[in-house]
Amino acid sequence: MTTIDLAGGETGRRAGRTPGWAALLAASIGQFLVVLDISVVNVALPHMREGLGLGSTGLQWVVNAYSLTFAGFLLLGGRAADLYGRKSVFLTGVGLVVAASLAGGFAQDGAMLVGARAVQGLGSAILAPVTLSLVTATFPAGPARTKAIAMWTAVGTAGGATGGLVGGLLTDYLGWRWVLLINVPVGVLVAVVAARWLRDGSDTGARARLDVPGAVLVTAGMGLLAFGIGRTGDHGWTSLIPLAAGLALLGLFVAVEARTRQPLVQLRIFRLRSVAAGNLATLVMTMGGFALWYFLSLYMQNVLHWSAVRTGLSFLPHTAGIIIGSRLAPALMARMDARLLAAAGGLMAAAGFAWQSVVLDAGGTFLGSILGPGAIMAFGFGLLMTPLVEVSTSGTDDSEAGAVAGVVNTSRVIGGAIGLAVLGAAAAGPDLVDGYSTAFLVAAVITVAGTALVPLLPRPTRDVQDA
Repeated sequence: MTTIDLAGGETGRRAGRTPGWAALLAASIGQFLVVLDISVVNVALPHMREGLGLGSTGLQWVVNAYSLTFAGFLLLGGRAADLYGRKSVFLTGVGLVVAASLAGGFAQDGAMLVGARAVQGLGSAILAPVTLSLVTATFPAGPARTKAIAMWTAVGTAGGATGGLVGGLLTDYLGWRWVLLINVPVGVLVAVVAARWLRDGSDTGARARLDVPGAVLVTAGMGLLAFGIGRTGDHGWTSLIPLAAGLALLGLFVAVEARTRQPLVQLRIFRLRSVAAGNLATLVMTMGGFALWYFLSLYMQNVLHWSAVRTGLSFLPHTAGIIIGSRLAPALMARMDARLLAAAGGLMAAAGFAWQSVVLDAGGTFLGSILGPGAIMAFGFGLLMTPLVEVSTSGTDDSEAGAVAGVVNTSRVIGGAIGLAVLGAAAAGPDLVDGYSTAFLVAAVITVAGTALVPLLPRPTRDVQDA
């Protein structure tokens, strides 16, 4: 059995370089924080409504304010890490998340809470790309990087999987404000690690400037695109207005980037088969994967009438499945074609979705309706995400690691948003069980389509062997 080179490779042992263990610890906790914030608030929404007197629109904006700024600033956060140093940008992102969480936890009205969630999304957008670029820039290509990416994937996914449980426990026993305040001690802890052991490693920011026009265009474009996608289920054709505006701004962004000397994203990276095919497969797979957590949570609470805590506890096998799959992936990738592993994981996840669509019923039980298909879905996604992330970030220079990480995270966010709109439309109907079953069946079809993209990925190199 091999272990992660916690020094980050031979070069990592030289003075001035971030120790591998510190990069992995900071990246994993940072990603956990980002993903946790996406899901932990959901179970506390009814209590927020009561505590602050929020209407249905205000309650929606508690979620939307975070998701829009998060989607809009991901590419900007990734490029900023390349220009101004990963340590500085990491600490900036953590600082914004902590400050916004503190403000939201003590919010006195809906406007203050929504504003805090928007800043929290901005901080997460700055933090998310740098967590991945820390891993890819610290660990050299090969087994060490594969294992580090697997750890990053597993810990990040665990944040999303445990969000409902953490949110339910905090809301029931401490109050809804603690779903925000919990970020403060965690953020301070990871900030101490980052301030003490992370190194920027370059002074690129002294020689380059941030592409402000590109940053404005991509932020506005991604924000409008996410907003339009989120409106499709409830607002029909009127959602085409922000969708069209977002796509137009993103088209203008591409035109600007092609003519800018120091662009926010080097368009040539998309000529790399690994980046283009890897991100397309990631986007499609994430569309289907959204069903695992979202619709199962709705089924358990709306149909089986389980409490938030019981629902969260029921997701623990799913969390374990993803962690086990992610931990097994590096060892399997050392012995087989990574594309074959990703395809096997995708088909396994699709089979789990199809099985889930069959066993849902109004009188379902944990053993009969949740455990089996859920474990298959989760294990499949654990196997496929590590090779997908590694392929999507391979073949690029370390100086562009942040920008590439921003692209990967954007693919996941937009995939999730599209998936919610598509699967939500599939689930619409008077009968909840039939609707949720249809959503899982559509998720299975989408995941099979994503698996069909795996052969487009480049053949992995075999020149780096286990130490």
